[in-house]
Amino acid sequence: MFPEAARSLKAAAPVFCQSVFWGEVRLLAVTHGGSGRLQAHRHFSISRRTAAKIQPPPRPRERVEIPGLERVTYAERMHYVPGLSKPVNPHWERDYKDPRYYKSPPVHEMVLNKEEPCYVFHQRTNILEGMTQALWLTKTQLISGLTPQLLSLAQNPANQIPDQDERVQNAIKHARFWDTTEQRPCKERYSMTLLHNLLHLCATLQASHPAVGRRVPVEKYSLAATWKRGEDLFQIRGMNGLLHTCMDPLPAASGKQEIADTAGHVLETFYPVSPTIDLQKVQVYNEEVNSTGFREDYPYPHAHTLYFHDAQDPGCKLLSDQLRAKMIMFAFGNALARAHLLYGTQPQSVLDHPVTVQAVATNGRIFQFLVFQLNSTDLSGDDGIKNQVWVDKDAELYKYAKVRPLIKKKQVVVPAGLEGYNPETFTKFLALYLNGAV
Repeated sequence: MFPEAARSLKAAAPVFCQSVFWGEVRLLAVTHGGSGRLQAHRHFSISRRTAAKIQPPPRPRERVEIPGLERVTYAERMHYVPGLSKPVNPHWERDYKDPRYYKSPPVHEMVLNKEEPCYVFHQRTNILEGMTQALWLTKTQLISGLTPQLLSLAQNPANQIPDQDERVQNAIKHARFWDTTEQRPCKERYSMTLLHNLLHLCATLQASHPAVGRRVPVEKYSLAATWKRGEDLFQIRGMNGLLHTCMDPLPAASGKQEIADTAGHVLETFYPVSPTIDLQKVQVYNEEVNSTGFREDYPYPHAHTLYFHDAQDPGCKLLSDQLRAKMIMFAFGNALARAHLLYGTQPQSVLDHPVTVQAVATNGRIFQFLVFQLNSTDLSGDDGIKNQVWVDKDAELYKYAKVRPLIKKKQVVVPAGLEGYNPETFTKFLALYLNGAV
């Protein structure tokens, strides 16, 4: 009976919305026990959306000002009156500072606004040309591999850790297997855990090397350094990775003759790409800002080693070349800020005592090693003394660390556990840690 009544209603009321009509019929059928026959059919004839479209916000009404005519408002009555215009009240300014309602002035009215732009490198910068661009910005000569005198520090048995290889493998297993109950830990977790494990392992040498105790690790310090390259002004700002600061400066990696020989080095160019590509361009800045991030009476003023882990900023993924460029820039920034405190902000063609800063980066498996030596603060031209950087790239600490074996075609391709441990990589890590303490 009810299906026939539904067909009659549909024929009698064609102007009703189909979605509303079928909703009423379905409710009627459920009430009278006829839901099985009506709900078995899908209504393909309904082509309109069943949800309402979100309407765009209304545009504000434009106020038209007619010269010589005054608006009649309800300001004197102190309440809304239909037909009368809304009064325009003067802007009320507080006589106290409230950061919740602070409004910055326009850029052209700011005190630090300047016509000449400044190009800023910060922790989220991903420069296009990678190391080539970083070497040009810092006027630096690239040398592949670490120095032999630095590598010899960790090759001496007196400077090695007892049961070194076994304890390093246990540190890797702790970061990859034992630190979490997840089947596959995320890179952000195990890369930082492995870095802290290796640093803790190297710190056990403090009993035999007391100079290791003259360092402290520092995080979330803010760096600022300014220099001119050509006709452009550049700055390095912001926070970077974990920094080891020490009471004593690092020794120079090269002698005076090697420093003098850098005058004949020709910097590699990447024309037609601009050197300022991917750098933040700002008009509001302080051109005399130079800060190591610490007070003048800080007992550990010298930067020793910067430690980065590749997964430090999930919103800024870097390739290996861009990661090494970031290491060069921040190592240069720490050295330049220290040189400005020692020798002043005026450009110096040759520093009496070069400033050396080291850097280590890892993604939890592959390590990048770097030693930067600042020989000159005169960076405006391409001639003269250059800075130096020694880079050892893409050193694998191990090949695989699998919680479960990798099986292909019923054969175990990679067994479970740690596979392919490379002791030479930790030897380089230990050499940079012991530099200045032996």
